[in-house]
Amino acid sequence: MVAATMSYFPGLSMTTTGTTAISSGGFHFFRFRADSKPQPMTLGILAFDAAKTISRLVALYRSLTDAEFNRLRKEIIRSEGVAYLNSRDERLLLNLACAEQLEDLEVAVDAISRLCARCSNRSLSRFDLVYADLKQGLIDIGKLDYGSRKVNRIVEKIEKYLSTTASLYSALESLTQMETSERKLKQWKKNFKENPLQKTNFDLFESKIAFQRKQVRSLKDVSLWNQTFDKVVSLMAKLVCVVYARICILYGPYISKLPNAVKRKQQQNNIRIHPETFAPIMHRDESRHSMWNSGPITSTSKKSGLSKFHSRELNVNMLLLPDKASLLAGLMPGNSCVSEESSGGNLWRNNVLLHSAARTTVGGAGLAMRYANVIMMAEQFLQGPGSMGEGARGQVYEMLPAQLREKVRAKLRGLRSGGRGGGGGREMAEGWREAVERMMGWLGPVAEDTLRWQAERNTEKQRPGSLDTKGRVLLIQTLHFADVEKTEAAIVEVLVGLSCIYMYEDTRSCYYESD
Repeated sequence: MVAATMSYFPGLSMTTTGTTAISSGGFHFFRFRADSKPQPMTLGILAFDAAKTISRLVALYRSLTDAEFNRLRKEIIRSEGVAYLNSRDERLLLNLACAEQLEDLEVAVDAISRLCARCSNRSLSRFDLVYADLKQGLIDIGKLDYGSRKVNRIVEKIEKYLSTTASLYSALESLTQMETSERKLKQWKKNFKENPLQKTNFDLFESKIAFQRKQVRSLKDVSLWNQTFDKVVSLMAKLVCVVYARICILYGPYISKLPNAVKRKQQQNNIRIHPETFAPIMHRDESRHSMWNSGPITSTSKKSGLSKFHSRELNVNMLLLPDKASLLAGLMPGNSCVSEESSGGNLWRNNVLLHSAARTTVGGAGLAMRYANVIMMAEQFLQGPGSMGEGARGQVYEMLPAQLREKVRAKLRGLRSGGRGGGGGREMAEGWREAVERMMGWLGPVAEDTLRWQAERNTEKQRPGSLDTKGRVLLIQTLHFADVEKTEAAIVEVLVGLSCIYMYEDTRSCYYESD
């Protein structure tokens, strides 16, 4: 074990068993003994991987403001699409949101741990022990004031490094292209005799590439490229602790297993900002049953034949365990958006939340992306009926699973046999249009967020030259935990409505052509 002397907060003193010693002092994440160390290494090419991790941390930091948390509770969770397709159980949805944010933070911690191995100071290589102490509640993380002047300076410094690293990546791309042209130019000069005009152009190109090389060197000096592993790891570790502390403060009233890290003064300030947050849902009405139904469009309709979608009752005391066990271990058996197979096991590092969806959900059935694309194409057809050609409609039809195709055909047959098909005239078509527009008003945003969630998490395609630190879409905003029967019923209604609109438009166009 490595013993490190670290200063976190003023007036705080504690020692963890054989691993870390925390003494009083200013807000300095690490303060080390002066001993002989090798020359610190700089990040070099690893700067771009570090930048991706830092952008993830900053995005997570930005998503934890009071305004964003209130938006989560008052807008996102209560939105029609989330409430109908996922659940009306606010506590369940908040637990899932917290689990996803902690999982994102865990991914960043893994990346930091890999960088720690290259730190020249041995104390920094044991950040995993510090983070473990944080999760055990052994460190007073209430001292890490989210949004304080010191923390804001850290975030500003990190964002400056991100900006210059992104500029460096773009500059290196341009330099690579210019050097390729330079090699071709040298080869051409060997084979052909240049004239005076060409010599002028060659000189201009050489001056441009010289300036580009100078710019790259300058950007390396001010970006993450030339920063030491010790410095970068220290900054990232500070931000991890700040983010974890903030998550505990925001979600603590709903998840009792999170460390109670909020000091009295800080807690009073948070109660003043949004008092309803600190009135835990499970204590508001203990006599009320905690089962909620997600409100179906036609919950009592005999036509839909859909059963109500119940959320399992939560045992929040078991939801977030400090030993990296499944975030969902406290869910009781029953119909839910979370599967029983994922209710245990040390799966945190393997996207446990993503793989926890029950088979009765769209994500559990592996249909989230497919259905999202179908819905987005349907929205395009609704906005421009002229784009509903045979080829486009055939493409959407091929994207549907076999059972959904049969449901669409059966619905259309029923409408035709009842005389309510596309030949019903303008009023019928307008009625279908209004109905489809109402459904797309809540179904479209969920599908759009599904595609956005996938794009944001695809880090392999994320270019270091265009790092985004804005807040990210949460999994509860997508189709992943949506009830598959409700989702398919909504898609069927939309596609049938579009078919009726198309048949009316096609009949009308044929009538005008015959005239």
